[in-house]
Amino acid sequence: MVEYRKCRIGLIGGSGIYDPGLLKNAQKIKVYTPYGSPSSHITIGEYSGIRIAFIPRHGEGHTIPPHAINYRANIWALKELEVERILAPSAVGSLQEEFKPGELVLPDQYIDRTWGRPGTFYDGGQVAHISMADPFCPELTDIVYDTAISLNLPIHKGGTYICIQGPRFSTRAESRLYRSWGAHIIGMTLIPEVNLAREVRMCYLTIAMITDYDVWAERPVSAEEVVKTMKENVEKVRKLLEKVIPRIPEKRGCQCGKYLDEAIM
Repeated sequence: MVEYRKCRIGLIGGSGIYDPGLLKNAQKIKVYTPYGSPSSHITIGEYSGIRIAFIPRHGEGHTIPPHAINYRANIWALKELEVERILAPSAVGSLQEEFKPGELVLPDQYIDRTWGRPGTFYDGGQVAHISMADPFCPELTDIVYDTAISLNLPIHKGGTYICIQGPRFSTRAESRLYRSWGAHIIGMTLIPEVNLAREVRMCYLTIAMITDYDVWAERPVSAEEVVKTMKENVEKVRKLLEKVIPRIPEKRGCQCGKYLDEAIM
């Protein structure tokens, strides 16, 4: 069996977050899983003496579309490294006027509109019904939000993320429907990543970066505008992570690691 060095914190990079440049003494390792290959090798490095494991969700160079990501392999690879907490930046569109491009969102709920993605580690032999009533780690949410406020970054605490299948974007009718449901942001990669993390007792928080208004708004947006907003968002998240990581306590003060105890049948 291959021996891996323990990493307490995992970082899953989404659109725009491909380079774990904040890590020192970085090295790439291949992690084997029962579910096949992860999106890429895992980069392990240090920040302020804290070991971090980084994986780009879409692969190096953004080659894997949302519906084809091997989410189980990605989460299992981080589990092999004994990761306990995951921070997962991702790009999203806005479904509500007050959630503006360039702002960050820490959602507290989600709606799942995906299909066909292997979404559990318990698909035979043993059954587990994991609770997702409160999907995101409250301790991580507080730490990230308070840090963002201290840095004067525009951020929303709370909101509903609707996850669609992709890789296509929504029709106008779909976008208006999701907006009428009260969803705040829309993306393609949250599910089943957040569910799988809970099944292996990890804390999980997505840091959603708004790139534009979804098509309900009927505001033409150029690719140039989206790229510009994306670059600005990435810089905000990098700044945020540099301050957040040292503030994450070694001992968890949440219930994320205990949900599985009540889930096994």
